[in-house]
Amino acid sequence: MISINNLTVAYGGFTLLNEINFHISESDKIGLVGKNGAGKSTILKLICGLQSPTSGKVAVPGGIKIGYLPQIMEHHRGRSVIDEAMTAFAEIFNLEAELEQITMELAERQDYESQSYHDLIVRMNEVNDRLTYTRSDNPQMLAERTLLGLGFKYEELSRATETFSQGWNMRIELAKILLSKPDVLLLDEPTNHLDIESIEWLEGYLKDYRGSLVLISHDRKFLDNVTNRTVEIMVGRIHDYKVPYSKYLELRRERLEQQRAAFENQQRMIEKTEEFIEKFRYKPTKSNQVQSRVKQLEKLERIEVDIEDRSALSVKFPPAPRSGDIAYRSTEMKVGYGEKVVFSDAEIEVRRGEKVALVGRNGEGKTTLMRVIMGELDPMAGESRVGYNVNIGYYAQNQEDILDKEDTVFGTLDRIAVGDIRLKLRDILGAFLFKGEDIDKKVAVLSGGERARLAMAKLMLKPYNLLALDEPTNHMDIRSKDILKQALNAYDGTLIIVSHDRDFLDGLVDKLYEFRDGHVKEHLGGVQEFLERRKLETLSELERHYKPVAEEKPAEVVQKKEEAKQEYQAKKYISKEEKKIRNRISFLEKKIEEHETKMSEIEAKLSNPGPGDDVMDLTRAYLEEKRELDYKMEEWSELNEKLETL
Repeated sequence: MISINNLTVAYGGFTLLNEINFHISESDKIGLVGKNGAGKSTILKLICGLQSPTSGKVAVPGGIKIGYLPQIMEHHRGRSVIDEAMTAFAEIFNLEAELEQITMELAERQDYESQSYHDLIVRMNEVNDRLTYTRSDNPQMLAERTLLGLGFKYEELSRATETFSQGWNMRIELAKILLSKPDVLLLDEPTNHLDIESIEWLEGYLKDYRGSLVLISHDRKFLDNVTNRTVEIMVGRIHDYKVPYSKYLELRRERLEQQRAAFENQQRMIEKTEEFIEKFRYKPTKSNQVQSRVKQLEKLERIEVDIEDRSALSVKFPPAPRSGDIAYRSTEMKVGYGEKVVFSDAEIEVRRGEKVALVGRNGEGKTTLMRVIMGELDPMAGESRVGYNVNIGYYAQNQEDILDKEDTVFGTLDRIAVGDIRLKLRDILGAFLFKGEDIDKKVAVLSGGERARLAMAKLMLKPYNLLALDEPTNHMDIRSKDILKQALNAYDGTLIIVSHDRDFLDGLVDKLYEFRDGHVKEHLGGVQEFLERRKLETLSELERHYKPVAEEKPAEVVQKKEEAKQEYQAKKYISKEEKKIRNRISFLEKKIEEHETKMSEIEAKLSNPGPGDDVMDLTRAYLEEKRELDYKMEEWSELNEKLETL
């Protein structure tokens, strides 16, 4: 369908893409992967004709309809959400208007034998055929279904587009592209502004999509679930794999290992051949053999090893100073701006060492809670309290935008660093991929990803015991996200993180707070368990929504119903409290087992320390685990006693 032939893109002396070739066939679902700056977005722009190559060409057949969602776009104003989405059907509406006009004209004319009358009949058939091909369900219904799937509430569809954030306007543009049913979809980081449920909806849509898809994403699970082919850009060249992302990683590793093995074998053969030539070069009896070996080397096709760009974050957070048992707690908290209430009655408790995710659709209050925790916003009612000796390291969602653009990379850290850490600034910047001359760049010339990394590097300057991270991975490639996830898993402090990246959260957090419809709900367990529960809740909500209304009852029946309702509410409260306690007990039992396992491992090392083991460090670690175990055992015992009284 679309062919990319010998395509090169160069800027001055730098070659971004070097004579690449690949073909996009019908029903291909391609994941375009590579490090930030490898040229992924450039390829999409080249296919759309928004950019021209230095040499080579992109061949797109006539009549192919392309839908392109860039990372940054202009948003339309002056219409409601639903009206803006309906512009995707402009072609259908124009065809319907033309068909109506032709029908009216044919009804008025009587020159049935004329050429113009015949031409009208032909055009009417063409329009009818086109409408039959493009029209399916009711356009209004399709638009509503798509917008609701992307996270809008029904009552928001009549609101003006300019009253929504850039992220929500991106969803409107995405809805318009999907509704226009293009032959080829080009999506550049479509999940960056979507919550987890909207990502799952889009995932389902793209699985069923019948056209071709080229997708740029740093969400591993999204790529695995949607794509069937992976095209990797590495150091200006491409490698094409007919498999999804995770399988591509396996095949890529095998390919590089085989390539290195073949290269090493060939090098050994070349070395032995050259030794033979050098040894017998001047012996007349060996001259024929020597000449034969020389020709053999001249004809030999040399194996090249692909240069692998191994640069990635190398992050290790400083050890966290000990804080109080409760890192953060809110009680009956109501939060908002002016008269607008964002959420209310929030009961949140984050204990020392917990790793907690805040999830939910955009605008429900996740970032707002972060602002409350940081003391930037006071609650309207209720209590919000940071625990004893808690020192917070905060990564704001817009932090890369509020850096001083006139400062340099090095100066950004140097200006706020104090003490011995100043001697390690170059090492810290190197861990975040700022090396050599990069540290002298001005912030103004950095990409979004580079600014995000610089903002994250600032968190290394102090030993924080609570990290509050708001969408830290939005601009990171998959490899860098993996390294950051490993660092956060190893971090011994408390973590509160806002993220919509399921793969990043999976195995990192053990508790979630869901922000939904003005309330905050606690979910113990990981992100996969939450998603499974959430789907069940959504289904039951749908059933409740479409349940037929019962007929009116006599007054005495209504009274009995009200009494039963009150009794049910009382039982429901006890049941809710019991469920919360049981969930906490289950969570504690899991943590107790983890502490006991770690203590056993440390005991084994203490009984037979190795050359690299520090007995003092091991003893301190053992005592820390013991303190945590005792604390959790005490809470476990108290909760079991409380459970017996319910």
